[in-house]
Amino acid sequence: MSERPPEPSDVLAIDEAAIRSTGSEGFGIVDTGFVPKSFARLLAEKLATARLLFGDDVDLTSGSVIRKLLELVALEDARLWAAIGSVYDNAYVVSAVGDALTRLGEDLGITRPYLEARGRVRLKLTAPLPADHPQVVLPRGARLSTPGGHHVALDESVVLTDAAGEREPAVVAFYPGPSHNLDPAQPSQRIDRFNRADSALADLDAAEQAAGRELVDITHTERLTGGELQAADARYRQLLLAAPRSIWTVEAVQLAVSTVPGVRQAQVFDGRGGLDINQSIFGNFNFIERVFSTERDLGNPYYFTVLVAPTPAAIWEGPDGLRATVESVIEDLRPVGIFASVEKADEVGIGAEARLVVRGLPLPTGSRATVNASAAAAELRARLHGRLRGYIDQLPFGEPVRAAEVLWSIMNESGIADVADLRLVRFPADSSTLDTATPPSRDGAERLQPGENAVLAANQIPVYVDRDDPPPFEII
Repeated sequence: MSERPPEPSDVLAIDEAAIRSTGSEGFGIVDTGFVPKSFARLLAEKLATARLLFGDDVDLTSGSVIRKLLELVALEDARLWAAIGSVYDNAYVVSAVGDALTRLGEDLGITRPYLEARGRVRLKLTAPLPADHPQVVLPRGARLSTPGGHHVALDESVVLTDAAGEREPAVVAFYPGPSHNLDPAQPSQRIDRFNRADSALADLDAAEQAAGRELVDITHTERLTGGELQAADARYRQLLLAAPRSIWTVEAVQLAVSTVPGVRQAQVFDGRGGLDINQSIFGNFNFIERVFSTERDLGNPYYFTVLVAPTPAAIWEGPDGLRATVESVIEDLRPVGIFASVEKADEVGIGAEARLVVRGLPLPTGSRATVNASAAAAELRARLHGRLRGYIDQLPFGEPVRAAEVLWSIMNESGIADVADLRLVRFPADSSTLDTATPPSRDGAERLQPGENAVLAANQIPVYVDRDDPPPFEII
């Protein structure tokens, strides 16, 4: 134990009631949970008990035999208190950890979810690009597949040109679990084709139509790994705390939809508009005597809305698309005669631009252009993209993207000494705030004022855009 041995004043602080009892007030099960006794507290109680039994002249100095025996007993008691505290904490979802949390989840009928397998593939141009398509952009989330029907997606954006016609991007399995630890040694698990039903491949399709042939070859040589791992305690605990105890609840529908592969977030609500303030009688009657609107027409079905934010790899439409999957999951949960209207959230791309002061990183010497074009600068931008994606992509529906949070995320990266001229960039521009007197930018984006937050509507959700053309972060 790292705690200091109790001083004489600590011993005197132990009252006689605590000495003669097995516990004392403030320890054990209290209103806030279980509070174990510390080693110092236990030793102080035993020293006080020894003085009470043997007299004040008993030798309890650090070198005495009695003192050493009491320290050994106090240490074992402290371990016992800690074990009891662990048993108590592991009985509740809010405090359980590890296997204990897994067992509580299994009691609720919700097993700990698996993670998605990850790995890399090689993409290579097989022919020169057409003149009217100087580059092929494959965005993060573009879907690939295997002959056996396994689905994976790019985990980073890829730009292929004639000058840089080969890349090895990271890929992630669309479905979680060990079944997608894809092994290229097995022909049915080899990633070798694009999923042509994915609209994210529009740029590649256009370039191949212009060239009259397939342009990108996929080589899969390393096994995907990580599908056998399960979700961390924090994510699993959040899932269990949201679990309902009845299927006839909004929470039950939301939990079922949230666990569908391809769903980033989901929200279930009834009556998006709230009170109907547009009626002429609104505000002209007593609330107790009248209702806000006419009674429901019993001849028409009643709908509730399920707002879904898909992951970048999800395909929304089609018989095997995300909409159909969500509707199938809800079918067994909705009350009879009440139907779900599944809607796709309005995704708003959010990026950031800033000038960075860097210290302590192995950047090359030379002009500013040379520094920003270096591999070390590219690695720094990739790390910043990861940090900002971790913040922006976890925001809920309607939550604004705050410039202060973006600044905090950037400043937490090692080597960043200062950030200047930070602006949030919105893709596409918000038509309600767009200044029509100003010519539009060439990329169709709206660059907000320094320090201004990106405000979203209730049915919108932010998605981080990790573009590098032009580079959003300039090292000065």
